[in-house]
Amino acid sequence: MHVVAVLALDRVIPSDLTTPVDVFGCARLPDGREAYRVRVCAPTPTVDAGAFTVRVPWDLSGLVGADTIILPGRAEAALPVPDEVLDALRQAAAAGTRIASICVGAYVLAETGLLDGKRATTHWSAAADFAARYPAVDVDPDVLYVDNGRVLTSAGAAAGIDLCLYMIRRDHGSAVAADVARRSVVPLEREGGQAQFIVHDQPPTPRGSVLEPVMRWMQDNSAKDLTLDDIAAEARMSTRTLNRRFREQTGTTPLQWLLRARIRQAQYLLESTGHPVDRIADQVGFGSPTAFRDRFKRVVGTSPHSYRTAFHGSRSSSG
Repeated sequence: MHVVAVLALDRVIPSDLTTPVDVFGCARLPDGREAYRVRVCAPTPTVDAGAFTVRVPWDLSGLVGADTIILPGRAEAALPVPDEVLDALRQAAAAGTRIASICVGAYVLAETGLLDGKRATTHWSAAADFAARYPAVDVDPDVLYVDNGRVLTSAGAAAGIDLCLYMIRRDHGSAVAADVARRSVVPLEREGGQAQFIVHDQPPTPRGSVLEPVMRWMQDNSAKDLTLDDIAAEARMSTRTLNRRFREQTGTTPLQWLLRARIRQAQYLLESTGHPVDRIADQVGFGSPTAFRDRFKRVVGTSPHSYRTAFHGSRSSSG
């Protein structure tokens, strides 16, 4: 039987802890046998889960022999990780164990060095900080989960369900995964490359940084066809220096930052106005409605029309 070890650390996010326990725990093979044995492990007998305390039946020895280890997120993502935990995870990876993180559990995984040189994701709101802390990791904040073979990462708690179902499908096939989805009352699987629904707040501007003035200028001029050279000239930097500083402080490039600023503005207009999509495309700085629809779907994971239907209700216009 496939053994799944869920590693809980203090300040664990309750939903991140219960998701893999529930999803893997209800998986059944076609003959009715349990597909997984789930162990909840921790370096201490009890774990702080915020509003309550969890008594944990396994210590770190429960990781030994596990086929899969799941790392839930913690309420304070960047809390120090005990050395004994990092050593245990590295040993497990060396033995061929599959290791997956949910939400900001990616911070724990990154501390091991196992994500260095690999593509990874985490909750969109933590992506910039995560990228700054772990520059050796290729952070993609716009997807639900990333599969690197034996190392996997997912976005928020809902994306953690998607990742668990994906792993079940890999282990036991679509029929078993579909049965688990029905038991959990969730869709069978959203594709890992589907974008996270990101709120329309503007991308963070580091207060007091040398980039703050140029970021505000980019926001004020986002409807214009800005090039990297335009932005660099405004910042009085070379394009190379500008790219480097943006990656250090935001986890992305200037043009990617500008694209997301435009998309967030479009989300706001789709939610709060009845403007036609063609008008919104022009307002937020896209060259054509077709280009806007294509970029919006790639970033948000759905069309402008579908987004408006979901978030704007009966006042929706054609898109």
